[in-house]
Amino acid sequence: MSESASFVDPAFLARFGLTRINAIDYFLHPLNPFRTKAKTSNEVLGMQGINIGTLMQWGTGARPGPLPLDQGEDEYRVALSRLTGEQYELLPMSNIEGMTPQQMSALFTIRHVHRTSHNHTTVLGIYYVLEGVIYKSPTVRGLMKANIARTLAGLSEACDALSVCARYDPSSGYSWKFDPDEDDDEDNKFYSSIQEKRKRRRRQILDNRRPGERTAEEEEGIRASEAIDRILSRLSKSDVVVKGKPII
Repeated sequence: MSESASFVDPAFLARFGLTRINAIDYFLHPLNPFRTKAKTSNEVLGMQGINIGTLMQWGTGARPGPLPLDQGEDEYRVALSRLTGEQYELLPMSNIEGMTPQQMSALFTIRHVHRTSHNHTTVLGIYYVLEGVIYKSPTVRGLMKANIARTLAGLSEACDALSVCARYDPSSGYSWKFDPDEDDDEDNKFYSSIQEKRKRRRRQILDNRRPGERTAEEEEGIRASEAIDRILSRLSKSDVVVKGKPII
């Protein structure tokens, strides 16, 4: 599944809203593509009528209700720790003093774990629920890939901006011209169109292409072809070709 995938159920949000009390129930939505297909401990507790809301209302033998939200969440975590298998944990919030109910309901962090004993769990995934939309936490590889892609995109745009200013003459080689005059309008339009095509092609490669659609050698071939096109365009407009001016 793509790391940019997400899930939202407007019907659930419109009917029940979204709070820390029902965030786990929302994540366990049957259509949520992120939830595991295995039966979770949360569902086992749900069939027993145990969730954060009921624990807040009725409490437990050690803590009779009603209970505040933080104690209800603590009792729910204790109930999960008595079971083994795959579980979803609602991670507690920090620095909640002074936060409004709207701020507390804006972001939830849910951790998918596999519990083998009371004190031993293996993390299988982390998910965020932001304004009712569920996202999977990106992997370290995905973060590095995104950062590298943004860096390369910036460097490529800088090279594109400089390449428009490059001039080539067979007799003298390359030179730079940063202040184009009116005679270069046609030339600038040509390079502007090339630049736009390259940006669109690069954006499609970085953002919309699936892995494996194009190899590194093919990408290098595309860049080499574009470089040759620029050189040929310069040669076709040079005085040697247009006016037959001899090379000195």
